[in-house]
Amino acid sequence: MSAQGLSVPLSVLDRSSIRRGQAPAEAVRDTVRFARRMETLGYHRFWVAEHHSVPGVAGSAPTVLAAAVAANTSRIRVGTGGVMLPNHQPLVVAEQFGTLEALHPGRIDMGLGRSVGFTGGVRAALGRGKEDAVRFDEQIRELLGYFAGTPVHRGVHGIPAEGLRVPAFVLATGAGADIAADAGLALVIALVSGVGRAAERIARYRAAFRPSSLWPRPYVIVSTAVAVADTRQRARELLLPEAWSLVHSRTRGVFPPLLTAAEIPEPTEREASLLSDVLRGQIHGTPESVRDELAELVERTEADELLITMSTYDRGDMLDSYTALAELAGI
Repeated sequence: MSAQGLSVPLSVLDRSSIRRGQAPAEAVRDTVRFARRMETLGYHRFWVAEHHSVPGVAGSAPTVLAAAVAANTSRIRVGTGGVMLPNHQPLVVAEQFGTLEALHPGRIDMGLGRSVGFTGGVRAALGRGKEDAVRFDEQIRELLGYFAGTPVHRGVHGIPAEGLRVPAFVLATGAGADIAADAGLALVIALVSGVGRAAERIARYRAAFRPSSLWPRPYVIVSTAVAVADTRQRARELLLPEAWSLVHSRTRGVFPPLLTAAEIPEPTEREASLLSDVLRGQIHGTPESVRDELAELVERTEADELLITMSTYDRGDMLDSYTALAELAGI
C-alpha cells in the first residue's frame, strides 16, 4: 500500500439485489445507475452476475445487463462475474461476448463460472444437470476456440467473436483454480473460507499457471464484501442485510430480498453461528481500519486486484460506503 491508498485496482461486482418491497425490474435499473456512479468514482471494472429464480436477486441475464451497463458508461471496464458456462452453449456465449466487444471495443471482460441451477426445478428449466459442470474445462476450451479461430466443431465459426480479444477470467469454485491455471486464464477467488485457504489456492494457481495469448502471466482478483462507515458497528450493520439473506438461504433454501438491519429477526443458535461465519470473512470498519485490513489482504494473497461485492438495504448507505472506499484507496 502506498501512503495515499492501495497499490492495486478496485472493482465492483453487483448482483442486482432486490430490496424488501422492491420490484425486480427496478433492481435491474438500479444496477445500471449504480454503474454510472462507480465509473465517476474511478473503479476499474463493473461486473454483473447470473442467478436464476432467486427471489432476492434480479441479475439473471448477465450479458444482456452488461450490454446496458456498457451502453450507459464510457470508460469503466464491463463484464460478468460470471456467466455460468454449464448453463449455456459455448458458441452462444462466444457470440454474445463477441457482440459486446464489437460494440464496446477494449472494455469487455468475460468472467466464467461453473455453477449450475441451485434446485432441480431450475436445472430442468435450463435443460441442464449437475453433470454439465464436470465438463467446465472442455467448455472453456471450446469457447476460447471460437475467439481464436480454432473451433472444435468443423465449419462452425463464432461470429463476430472470431479474431477479437476479450480477457477471460475463471471463478475459483471447486476445481476452478486448477482449470484457470491450465488454460492460462485470470483467477477470481472469493474469501469464503478465510484468507489462509484462499492464499493456498492462489499459490497453487500461480505455480501451475501456463501462459496463454490472453494472459502471459498469472493474474488474481480477490473478491470480498467491504463496508466503510464512521464506526465499526455501523459498518457491520451495513453488511447484515445481505449476510442475513445468505444465512436464510443456507437454512431455508431461499435467498430472500434484503431487509433493513432492524427488520432482521432474532437468529436461532445455528443462524447466529452461520451469521458470525459469514461476517468473519468480510471487511468492515472505519476508513483507517479498512485500509489497513485491505492492505494486509493484498499482502497475504499477493492479489493483483480487489473485487468488492457489498450490498445493503439502503442504496444511499451503499453508495456512501463505496465512495468512502474509493477515497481511502486513492483511486
